[in-house]
Amino acid sequence: MLVFLLRRRPFSTSSLPTSAPGISNLYTKYSFTPPPSLHEKPKNPNAQTQHAADNSNKKKKKPLYLPPSSLDRSGHKTIKSDLPFDFRFSYTESSPAVRPIGLREPKYSPFGPERVDRVWTGVCAPAVDPMAGKEEAEKSETKRKKIREMIQGQELTTAERVALVETCGKHKTKRQINLGRDGLTHNMLNDIHNNWKHAEAVRIKCMGVPTVDMKNVCTQLEDKAFGQIIHRHGGSLILYRGRNYNPKKRPVIPLMLWKPQEPIYPKLIKTTIEGLSIEETKEMRKKGLAVPALTKLAKNGYYGGLVPMIRDAFLVEELVRIDCQGLEKKDYKKLGSKLKDLVPCILVTFEKEQIVIWRGKDYKPKEGGCFLMDRESFDKNDTNPGHKSQDVNHGQIEFDSDDEK
Repeated sequence: MLVFLLRRRPFSTSSLPTSAPGISNLYTKYSFTPPPSLHEKPKNPNAQTQHAADNSNKKKKKPLYLPPSSLDRSGHKTIKSDLPFDFRFSYTESSPAVRPIGLREPKYSPFGPERVDRVWTGVCAPAVDPMAGKEEAEKSETKRKKIREMIQGQELTTAERVALVETCGKHKTKRQINLGRDGLTHNMLNDIHNNWKHAEAVRIKCMGVPTVDMKNVCTQLEDKAFGQIIHRHGGSLILYRGRNYNPKKRPVIPLMLWKPQEPIYPKLIKTTIEGLSIEETKEMRKKGLAVPALTKLAKNGYYGGLVPMIRDAFLVEELVRIDCQGLEKKDYKKLGSKLKDLVPCILVTFEKEQIVIWRGKDYKPKEGGCFLMDRESFDKNDTNPGHKSQDVNHGQIEFDSDDEK
């Protein structure tokens, strides 16, 4: 062993390369040459392209959803609409004649910030500046009539009307627009025009509170959509688009992004009824809740016969109670406000999900009756004795049901 160590050649550091930065120092300390795996790896020219290919194969993360109202509108053009009427959330459940006494929140547009070229007043977006005067309002009204006449064109014949009614039947198509407790809303106009792309007429089913005054629903539909009602059976309507309607030239309808807050209106029921003392009012409320219910309203039902039913009941009874169990509080309050104007009557109480109404001291029934047909015929040459012949124009329908006011 000693001989082997003596014969070993002396180790010289000059024969091997010195340690460089980034290279192991095993050689300088232990006279050990590091393997090639510990050396710095040579650069691969294809590494960059391979890395890019790996990144492309990975799924890109979706950006977080931002609602249209929160987007920056700088650089975007405002939506301009030439529709000659005020934009409201609901055209059947809000009246321009009734003015609110206040707003629940500050004014903000339901269309989003700076998206529409109209100012939101808290109730509507007027087409004409209210300070402009009556002349501008009359001009917009005449413009609306001209647009509707131009779109409608020549009147439909009986055969054409019957064919359209058949194509819109439930056994033929499932296309239908539901008109609920909010009535004819602004965004529903866009749905009607979308349906008119594929068919000349669309079926609309009315349910709930708006069906108390079907005359108002029909007039608002024809006025705001520029269409024509060619058939009505209860709460089901068929709205015709017109002969000269062009889907490519449909009007610009900016959509409401959210439902605006309802303004504050005066109370429907006061502490004391006019003409009565506090004690008499309390007694009438107790008596009204004990009276047998005239009818019970179903949720999302058809209430078209409610007004004539109440008018007939007032010929015999002084107080009438309507059972509204299962309905929302907003619904039977809206019903009460409509009945107050349509019957007319005096509201007594809304307690225990009931509507109690009083006919008043000097009640006089309206002459001529107030019964409405469940089905209306719009044919000029209708020979069926059970249906009254009516003109195509909706003005005749208004004349037949004029005592609904």
